[in-house]
Amino acid sequence: MDKKLLFLYSLAHFWMDLSCALLVFRAFSGSGEAAMCLLLYNFCAFALQMPLGLLADRFGRNGVVAAAGCCLTAAAYAVPVPVLSAASAGVGNALFHLGGGIDVLNKSGERAWALGIFVSPGALGLFVGTLWGRGARVPLWMGPLGLLALGAAVLWTCRRLFGPELRSGNAPVDVAGANRRWLLIPLFLVVVLRSYMGLNQAFAWKTAWAALLTLALALGKTAGGFAMDRFGVKRASAGSLGLAAVLYLLSALPLPGILAVFLFNMTMPVTLWAAARVMPGAKGFAFGLLTFALFLGFLPSFMGWPGLLAGPAAYSLLAAASLLLLWRPLGLV
Repeated sequence: MDKKLLFLYSLAHFWMDLSCALLVFRAFSGSGEAAMCLLLYNFCAFALQMPLGLLADRFGRNGVVAAAGCCLTAAAYAVPVPVLSAASAGVGNALFHLGGGIDVLNKSGERAWALGIFVSPGALGLFVGTLWGRGARVPLWMGPLGLLALGAAVLWTCRRLFGPELRSGNAPVDVAGANRRWLLIPLFLVVVLRSYMGLNQAFAWKTAWAALLTLALALGKTAGGFAMDRFGVKRASAGSLGLAAVLYLLSALPLPGILAVFLFNMTMPVTLWAAARVMPGAKGFAFGLLTFALFLGFLPSFMGWPGLLAGPAAYSLLAAASLLLLWRPLGLV
């Protein structure tokens, strides 16, 4: 994996999620269509990645897809109709993640460290973008300006690496010939659980420790890729989820709870890596399948349904269930 391109994609990931959060909280929160905008944004950003991923696989120019996503999200700032702005930002977010994600998966081979680095800055971007969006002190133009600059940098770097045609070397598209497609079902369910947990964990200390909790979430994703490469996919996942299940029982206290969140999120790059292994001829589609799972995990929170699984014992149970779901599939990918 080219480290300069990885750094650029990771920085752009941070700024993309920051810009989307800034737009959502600054432009949509006061609108009468705020709830519809939030739902539409999340649908476009996460559910649409599955069909868009298949198109990106076939297009074969991942840098162009990522840069187009940056431009489309930047354009959302200029759209005066809130629902259209939300759709533009969501589709742009989806395209960026697909372009960057496929490139990282292509160049990572059998290893996951680069994937862990790529996915981790998003949580930090959402945290900072939410602070900026609610604080209303940062100029709104900073979001689109940064996106356009980073999109241009992605195109320039990919041209240097892949030549003037910008072809990324994607594998020939093959969905029907995927190896052991049933393995995607437990991977999908684990991501639904992780998404639900991320949005519904209610710690009494959460507000006071919000920055450290977000940092633990992001660093857990980074550490997950390195741990998989060092210890193997099954041992790394068993260790992280097993310890998370124990520490969640003590999550009424800040430090055990933060460490549990760190460990629980170590499986994020692992599930993406495993899905890409199952569908090597459709990495974008596999990536999008798991982001659709993120969207499903978002829906209970959006609908305002009471948390059916809340409290330390429930969080521990969900971590243990994730381990049980992953144990067999990770031994077969």
